[in-house]
Amino acid sequence: MTIYVDGLLFLNFFFDFLLLLSVSVILKRNVSIFRIIIGAFIGSLTILILFFKITSFELFLIKVYLSIIMCLVSFGYKDLKYTLKNILFLYLVSIILGGFLYMINIEFGYKQEGLIFINKGISLNIIFLIIFSPIVLYIYVKEMKSYKAKIGNYYKVNIYIGKKVLNLNGYLDTGNNLKFKGRLVILTSIKNNFKNKIFMVPYMGASGCGILECIKVRQVEVIGLGVFKDVYLGFSNTLKLNEAEVLLNGLMREE
Repeated sequence: MTIYVDGLLFLNFFFDFLLLLSVSVILKRNVSIFRIIIGAFIGSLTILILFFKITSFELFLIKVYLSIIMCLVSFGYKDLKYTLKNILFLYLVSIILGGFLYMINIEFGYKQEGLIFINKGISLNIIFLIIFSPIVLYIYVKEMKSYKAKIGNYYKVNIYIGKKVLNLNGYLDTGNNLKFKGRLVILTSIKNNFKNKIFMVPYMGASGCGILECIKVRQVEVIGLGVFKDVYLGFSNTLKLNEAEVLLNGLMREE
């Protein structure tokens, strides 16, 4: 069988470049493309190790060592936590891409008869890998960024109403900038079983306008944002918050 070393080097470089670029985007590393190219080139040299007689364990250690060098060259060194996070995400992205390619290879290269898989002699085309690998990583990176942005807006919230304290999960909605008499208004879907004085607060949003039933709370403690005094808590039966129980005011982050 003829092996083209230059082709293997290019393919290995291509995948390492995609992986490092994905890590850079996910973790928002402000590094130049040139550094990522150099890191990918170092990673591509691992293919040359296959031509030497070494054990599987030695090959594993060399690959781990080179992955550390790749991350240091591409993203630099700030501290141990920063470096370990880069390495961790490099392996996570590698697992995502490798798992996808393995699944495609099983689907097209094997046929299933009961619990037995039989090789059909079909292998993945290099052109196919080059075209679809960036698409898979693009989708993964996009979903990861969306997930991180969403998770970053969830907070633990303690609402003090008289002598009572409500421990709720809150979601910071940047689109909620509602104020009443100079005070912030937050919303919840729980029932108003409190005996506090009720205030009817008018509002206008993308879905229309209306009036909210609100009460004044002593303070709202948002873990990670701070403590907010004299806040109005609005009650809405139509509010859909998924995992959250209270919709925080977007102005809380600014204040």
